[in-house]
Amino acid sequence: MKSALEHRQATFLRGHRAEWIALLVLVAKGYRPLARRYAAASGEIDLIVMRGDTIAFVEVKARGLMDDALSAITARKRQRFSRAVRAWLSRNAWAAGKTWRADAVFLAPRRWPRHIVSAFDLEMR
Repeated sequence: MKSALEHRQATFLRGHRAEWIALLVLVAKGYRPLARRYAAASGEIDLIVMRGDTIAFVEVKARGLMDDALSAITARKRQRFSRAVRAWLSRNAWAAGKTWRADAVFLAPRRWPRHIVSAFDLEMR
């Protein structure tokens, strides 16, 4: 049986691996990475990527089952994510004229990664 520390380490590594896989998928689709693991304002953005005039703030979720990954973005997560987006935008004035959206990449074992464009609305108030 794993200790709590071993479990946290395994979860951390799985998350890191999932983010790299998600980034590879997005780069293959023509996105250019701007940031990884951006943390601010009590929230975190896993990936920030850009294609054309669109900046996508990406939440990556890896779970044992795809359905679990799809349901993992809760209302609280969306609020914290949106706070981090607002913080990033306040520090990157050049992005003001771009289109912003919240995407998600879901991963599960033995399944292709699933990129959802505009997976949820950003709370920009």
